[in-house]
Order: sequence, then C-alpha cells, then structure tokens
Amino acid sequence: MLTNCKIGAIVFFVSDLARSVAFYRDTLGLPVEPLDGHDGPWAMGEVGGLTLVFIPRPARIGESPVVVFSLEGGIDDYADALAAKGVEIVVPVSESPDGGLSMDFLDPDGNALSLHQPPGAARRA
Repeated sequence: MLTNCKIGAIVFFVSDLARSVAFYRDTLGLPVEPLDGHDGPWAMGEVGGLTLVFIPRPARIGESPVVVFSLEGGIDDYADALAAKGVEIVVPVSESPDGGLSMDFLDPDGNALSLHQPPGAARRA
C-alpha cells in the first residue's frame, strides 16, 4: 500500500523549541532553523534527504519521534484504505505546519506513524 512513498520526515515533539534548535543546530551541527507556522512556531532542517521537524508540544515518552511517510498526493484515499483495514487513525487528515496535509495513525504496538503530502497536491488520486 505504501510502496510508492518514502520516509520523508521525522517529527520530534519538544518541550522547549529554542533549546531543541540550539542542541540540533549548535551542538550536533545540523541545519535546523526556527520557523513560524499557522499554529505557531516550529523548526525544520534537511539532513541527507530527510526532513527533521520540531514541534513544541507535550508528549509522553514513546510518542516522539514520529516517522512520516511522504506522499505525492491522494492522502484521503490512503486514510480511507487504512481505516478499512482496521488501522487506528489518531489524527484525521488535517493541515500540517507547512500548509500541506497530514494524518497520524498507530501500528499494532501503538507506535505513531504519519502520512504527509505537500501543499497543492490532490487529496484524492
């Protein structure tokens, strides 16, 4: 079902955005920059073709990071297919910080996974 997508991002829920940006950028040397989104501040960096996203939000241990599968489009079709297979959808298709669309779901062990499609892509295939 997800054979035509790639892992495009890893999302970290962080308690202190400035501290996390400083750690990943200044300590680890990764190109992470703070940004302003429609829901407030967040940060992002590109590393080896993978996007790291940092969102200030409380999270229990094990809820972060979230692996994000990158789609070209058709996120609603994927959401419908996953729901039809009994997959637990924890965040329905909604706008992501970059203006695209995303949805979150759980694997059988409760690990969070996410689908993301870029801004302007068609919701249905």
